[in-house]
Amino acid sequence: MPSRLAAVVLAAGEASRFGAPKQRLLLPRVLERVASSPVDEIVVVEGAYRLDLGPDRLSQRPPVRVVRCPDWARGPGASLRCGLDALGSDVEAAVVVLADGPELSTEAIERVVDAWRAEGGVVAASYGGGRGHPLVLGREDWSDIPDEGLRGRDVRLVPCDDLGSPGDIDTPADLERLGLE
Repeated sequence: MPSRLAAVVLAAGEASRFGAPKQRLLLPRVLERVASSPVDEIVVVEGAYRLDLGPDRLSQRPPVRVVRCPDWARGPGASLRCGLDALGSDVEAAVVVLADGPELSTEAIERVVDAWRAEGGVVAASYGGGRGHPLVLGREDWSDIPDEGLRGRDVRLVPCDDLGSPGDIDTPADLERLGLE
């Protein structure tokens, strides 16, 4: 069976600083960009809020499905584990993106996937020297993900400054700053 590449979109958080379920607002834009990348399927992890993607999104190519993470409040690592657990045994690597990064570049996904294919390991995009998303990890790196996520794990950074940061929408003012209100 050929190996496949999947995307895990983390959309389980409470969005307490935003004051509303921001993932419902931002997810369509993120999914559009992920769908244009070289992934074979997309898994969206929901938690604090139910996410209704609608029939048009569920029938798109690549296919998108939502998985519920009952342990979402434990941290992003718990949500990531739920997403990874939902992937089939034929998936060799997962591209991890955040639902609150509406400026995500398809080229950044391609760049980190290419770097992962070349040398393996855990690979993350960097912006201004700082670690960001997307992040790619092969199946061999799916075990022992702590509740706080992969922040403490060593990664190989791939500069994506020229592509622009995916953004990080935490408050309504962040939407205004990006002109997305």
